[in-house]
Amino acid sequence: MSTDTYAITKIVGTSKTSIEEAIDGALATARKTLRNLDWFEVVSTRGYIEDGKVAYYQVTLELGFKYDVSG
Repeated sequence: MSTDTYAITKIVGTSKTSIEEAIDGALATARKTLRNLDWFEVVSTRGYIEDGKVAYYQVTLELGFKYDVSG
């Protein structure tokens, strides 16, 4: 029988432009050090206001990835 093991980690992405850009930036950074990324879930979204306007978006993600047990 074959079994797989997964881990979950939490990261935060920010963007002055959009929520989507905050997500994409966070995933791009995570891909540099994490392998076997499988899924993500947005667990919170925040925005910061300066002078009555959106200054930037902050998105907290949980990432799921499979452990590499080869070797």
